[in-house]
Amino acid sequence: MIKLIVGLGNPGREYEDTRHNAGFWFVEEFTRKLGANFSLESKYFGYVAKAKFAGSDIWLLKPQTYMNLSGKSVQSLASFYKITPEEILVVHDELDFKPGTTKMKQGGGNGGHNGLKDIDRVIGKNYWRLRIGIGHPGDAAKVAGFVLNRPTIDERVEIDRNIDKALSVSDMLLSGDFANAQKSLHTK
Repeated sequence: MIKLIVGLGNPGREYEDTRHNAGFWFVEEFTRKLGANFSLESKYFGYVAKAKFAGSDIWLLKPQTYMNLSGKSVQSLASFYKITPEEILVVHDELDFKPGTTKMKQGGGNGGHNGLKDIDRVIGKNYWRLRIGIGHPGDAAKVAGFVLNRPTIDERVEIDRNIDKALSVSDMLLSGDFANAQKSLHTK
């Protein structure tokens, strides 16, 4: 069962609508769906919301450490509530998928994603990942600028559509029915 959902992004208004904040976008929508509210919790270095699912506490986290130090926030909350990596879902932008593609997996490589690198460093790699496609600029030298800019209107529509699709399987995610959640997400 998932006990902690982490949305990756960068804090601040200048990053709010950038592709790199797709994880924040998902967690914000999910928090609304659960009827919870975020509050800044300095001891966890981020915005935290608490909700209930099937009688259990679910924590939602938006690290405010900037992407490269996301692990600090994840580790502090997970350690305090004794949440194992297998009970954590990290939601992040994925360059390797076009907007309109969202996939889920457990463990694996970080694909050069600095937020994932830092989380891997502090808690290991065995957590779940919800990968929201944002597309690729086609040139590796342009990646930093690409992720830190806004998606086009058409791209944002596709990203939002996939966030909605992921939200539609949220009960499966929270209950640990990962096989059916993956089947639903990975099927067009």
